[in-house]
Parts: sequence; C-alpha cells; structure tokens
Amino acid sequence: MRRLLPLIGAPGSHPGGRSALTCRFRCGDACFHEVPNTSDNAYVGDVIAGAIGRRSMMRAAAVVTVATATGAAVVGTGAQDAQAAQGVEGGAAARAGRTADKAARGLRFSPVPPNTADAVTVPGGYGQNVVIRWGEPILRGAPAFDPEHQTAKAQAGQFGYNNDFLALLPLPGERGRQLLVANHEYTDEVLMFRGYDPANPTREQVEVAWAAHGLSAVVVEEDRGTGRLTAVTRHALNRRVTATTEFRLTGPAAGSDLLKTSADPTGRKVLGTLNNCSGGTTPWGTTLHGEENFNQYFAHASRDTDKRYGLGTGATERKWERFDKRFDVAQEPNESHRFGYVVEFDPYDPSSTPRKHTALGRFKHEAATVRLTDDGRPVVYTGDDERFDYFYKFVGSKRMRHGSSRSVREHNLSLLDEGTLYVARLTGDSPAADIDGSGKLPADGEFDGSGEWIPLATATARGAVSHVDGMTAEEVLVFTRLAGDKVGATKMDRPEDIQPSPHTGKVYVVLTNNTNRGKAGSAGADEANPRNANKHGHILELTERRGRAEATTFGWSLFLVAGDPADPATYFAGFPKDKVSPISCPDNVAFDPHGNLWISTDGNQLGSHDGLLGVATKGERRGELKQFLTVPTGAETCGPIIQDRRVLVAVQHPGEIDGASVEKPASNWPDGPGKIVRPAVVSVWRTDGCDIGV
Repeated sequence: MRRLLPLIGAPGSHPGGRSALTCRFRCGDACFHEVPNTSDNAYVGDVIAGAIGRRSMMRAAAVVTVATATGAAVVGTGAQDAQAAQGVEGGAAARAGRTADKAARGLRFSPVPPNTADAVTVPGGYGQNVVIRWGEPILRGAPAFDPEHQTAKAQAGQFGYNNDFLALLPLPGERGRQLLVANHEYTDEVLMFRGYDPANPTREQVEVAWAAHGLSAVVVEEDRGTGRLTAVTRHALNRRVTATTEFRLTGPAAGSDLLKTSADPTGRKVLGTLNNCSGGTTPWGTTLHGEENFNQYFAHASRDTDKRYGLGTGATERKWERFDKRFDVAQEPNESHRFGYVVEFDPYDPSSTPRKHTALGRFKHEAATVRLTDDGRPVVYTGDDERFDYFYKFVGSKRMRHGSSRSVREHNLSLLDEGTLYVARLTGDSPAADIDGSGKLPADGEFDGSGEWIPLATATARGAVSHVDGMTAEEVLVFTRLAGDKVGATKMDRPEDIQPSPHTGKVYVVLTNNTNRGKAGSAGADEANPRNANKHGHILELTERRGRAEATTFGWSLFLVAGDPADPATYFAGFPKDKVSPISCPDNVAFDPHGNLWISTDGNQLGSHDGLLGVATKGERRGELKQFLTVPTGAETCGPIIQDRRVLVAVQHPGEIDGASVEKPASNWPDGPGKIVRPAVVSVWRTDGCDIGV
C-alpha cells in the first residue's frame, strides 16, 4: 500500500502525544512550524503561580504512587444497542459507585483506570449510548449515510464530521426534548473516503469536506427510563451550517479594507466557518464557537502578518485552493483575515444569519465562555491555542435585556459588538533563581502572583479606539496577536478552554502543553510555567479583583499541574496524590451542578487513551481528581456537558492513528468490524436512575 505519511516521523514522535495524522488534518502540522510568536514578552512558564501551602507540600511529598482503580465497565465496539450493555452493572455496582472513597459530591463513582480499549469505558453502574454519528441525516430530504457514495448535497443535510464543542439547550413546550448544538472542527479525508489520494483530491471530495465542517443543530429526545438520548431527525429546528454558509461580519472591523475581497467588496459578508473548536453558551440563548486553526486552509502566504498567524507559503494539505481561489492568499490576500473570530449562532431561529464578532479579536480562538457583570453586561473569556500565545477577556458595554421578542433578541445579538478587548499579563512573586524548570517549589513554598488585563481596543456605537501605539483599532482587531506582542502580554502554553465557575466566580485557564518550553531559542521555565518541556500541561485559577468580572486586575495560582501523580512535579491543589487519577494534556472543561470542574484530555502522554475527569474545586476535598471515562483508539474527548443525570461527550477523530485509512482502520468504533469509523456524540447515565456521582 502507498505510504501516506512520508517524512512525518515515527508514531509517538509528535508533540503533545498527537499522531502525524492528527497534526496533518487538525492543525496543519502547527507543532512542526516555527513558533509564530517571536516577541520577547514574558513567558507564562516564567510566571505561573499555584497556591501550594507548606502543609500541602509535606503531604504531597509522601505520595509516590497512584491507586489502581477497579470496577469500570468497558463497552466495546458494536452496534448502538450493544454499546449500552455494561460489563459491571446491578445494584451492588451502583451502590459502590455512590459511596466510592467518600469522594466529593458529584464525584462518587469508581474511577476508570487508564486503558487502551477501543471503546468508551465508563464506571460500573453506568450506561451509555451513541446519540448521533457523523453522516446521520438531520434535515428533511437528507438521505441515509452511505460512505461509499457520499455526496456534498447529502452531507449538507447530515450531521457533520469531528464533533467538538457541544451545547444542550432547553426546548420549551416539548417535554423530554432538548436542542443539541455541535461544532464540526475539521475533516480527516483519509478516514472518510476510500482510495483517497492526498495529492489529488476530487472536487466532490473537497465539497463533501466543506459540507462536513461547521455546525449542526439537532433536537434530541430522552428516554426517561434509561437516560438514553436519541436524535429527532427532520425537526423544524434542525440545521446545518457549513464552509459555504453566509455569515455576517459585525463590530468595529466590519467593512474595513482589511476584510474586503473580490467576492465581497463590502467587507461585511463571508462564506463559512472553519475549524470551530470549543465554544460557549450565552445567557441570552445563543451559542459561541471559536475558529481555531484556520491558518491551515490558506495557501501561498508571504506577508509577515501571515507568518505570525501560521499561514504556510506552499500548498495546503487539502488542496482547497485548487477549487476556490479564496483559499489562495496570492489571489485573495484578505480572505484569511475573515477567519479566526468568535462565531455567534442562534439555534432557535433557523432563518438567522450567523455572525462573526470582530470586537473579540482575530486569533486561534479555542473557546468563548460568558458571564455577566452585576449590572448585566457580558464578559467573554477566550484563549489563543498556540505555543507561547495569550489569553483574552472582552468586557461588553451594553446590558443584556430579558424577554423573547424580536427586538430583544436583536439587541442581545449586538452585545458582543461594543466593549473593550483585553489581553492578560501575569507577574510572579518568587525570585527567578528559584525556578529551575523541574517544577520544584520556590523557597517561599508556593507558585502564585498577580495579573492585569491590558486594554487593546474599545468599540462603541460611534466607532472604535485603539489602545496600542502604532496600530489602528481595525488593525488591533484583525491582527490581534501583534497587538498582544506590542503591549507585553504573557506567553502561555497553548491556552485552551477558559471557564468561570458559576459557584465561586473563579476563572480556570486550561494550558494543554508546550514541549518547546526551555528548548534552545525558546523561553524557559519560570513561575508561570515551572516545568521545561511541558508535555502534560496545567490549569491556572484566576480570582478577579473583588470577584468582579469586569475587573482589570486579578490574582492567580496554580490549581493543577498534570502528569503522573508519582512525578514530584505534579500538583493537585494539595490533595493527596495517592488518591487521584493520572491526567495528561487537559483541554475542554465544564462545571457540574456541584461546582466540580470536569476536564477532557487531548493527546495523553501517559500511554493510555484520552478521557474525561472530574476534580473538586472547593472544600476539604479540593484537588480530588477522578477519571469518569475514556474514549476509543485515536480519539480525543471533547465538549463535555455535565447535567444532574447525564454526561455528554463528543468523541472526536476516533481511529486517527498514523497510517490509518478507510482500507486500514485503526479503530472499529462505534459500529464494529467492517463499518467505517465515525466521530459521534455519546450520552452516559446512572443505570439506577440517580444523579451522576452522588
């Protein structure tokens, strides 16, 4: 068979634990490109602060091993009904799950041990089902999925590929139903098309991929007797948004010369959304979606600004530029400026036009999570998922209105167009000499510090003002990374999801990894990132001044340093390390009803599959971390939703292993041998009908 991956490297050689296939199709081999940020700004590894008291130090020092968990139900590949079967069930297992280790409320289940099963593995006493798979029809007239004869027209009416962020919204008036919204980040063409030739994709294959990107909205219905969720096909609210759907550019940069193209001389309309990673829901009933690795879709770039955003100088992996000139920077230099924004989608109005909010800046948005100030203004946190890049906050100036009238909804849809965009600068409080790159505690026994939000631009109804010397407001919002460079923002280790706790108001910043830290020519460790070659990642805990979301200063501390608990460089908020699950490469996060933070992983570097873990953030069991599930071979855990009686996850890119193809699958999930591997959404519930983890 033709070798698909020449000159890529051996399996396991890719940063962050990703396969070569993942690096090619998700982020365009971003880890093999020169780091885009060449500024001399402070590196978060030099600044990170985590509150580790001396008592916690002594307790942690005594811990050298991780307890082996038992009692997990490993659900293998097979048909949907077979997946719901449990390896360990019944009243005894359920009782064990309720009282396991007297854990924090919401985390009382027997943790799933690290494993490499080609399955979604859940604790004893829990059931599961596949809610919806790639290719299942959701719109009227869409045909059944046929992987051997897939067409762009069919895909445009079917659930998209590589589901990432998930939102589950109420559906008033329809008992037992909710509205599921899913991102479709990117496509794995070698796993989608039999006989795919990466050097010569066909127009049909390219157009199928365009239709498989974007968003899906689909109504789901619950079986109250089991917790199973199933898709309601052809519901009036079901919708697909693709790479060719029309979007509105809004905010201060809309209409700028930097956003005008030959197809859109107004600079206010753009076709499609690409590489939507994580996102968020708004208090006014819409969803937000971050355009992340958009750079990989654009060919033949040459400008310094393109280089800062990671655009390549040659052809792209997918060769889309052969079929639409807008993906060729040499022909359409401004088209790439129209991607890299936070997208807002109104799932309750199938006729609405989605928006791209320029006021929130342009970079590789990993997430966009919202809280309100005390007087009702939106605050949005978002990270730039790149090695040595920054994280941001937008504080709106208009108050949210309550109600469901058209005028109220239109007002609320404009909330993210006026306000101030900030970038974070962190400062540590320990001598630099105390930070040696090993993760060893400084002399004062803790990693912590302070931070400030540096204003970049302020947008009003009358126009926008830049706070960055030498840059206009439009330039700040289109070339936001350069603005962050100029004001001295703190370099971070791939900022991913950022979630404010609805219980405490503290903000959790997830940093997935950065294996370049400490390498020759790259910034080394200091208090904000205490380990060189950070392959496991960590999580910061921010406390806004006086607990106010609009504050311009904050305190910060190290909440969790990921890795094998036997490694002395790891830290779990002071909780005994012999009583936690191992974790590597934290990514998407969500809170449960009890205030626990649930963490999905991407690129596990500990030899086991990625998974979903819950950790207590408050109380005497703060830092208690327990693994709830693992995902199949090659998959990433995404989009966690934690409800009282249900956990949802997006199982993204199963089978994404070096050398895998339709002809040589690396995974049989979810439908078993002989069936094409398919990304899907999974629901998990207690088989005794009780709440999760209590």
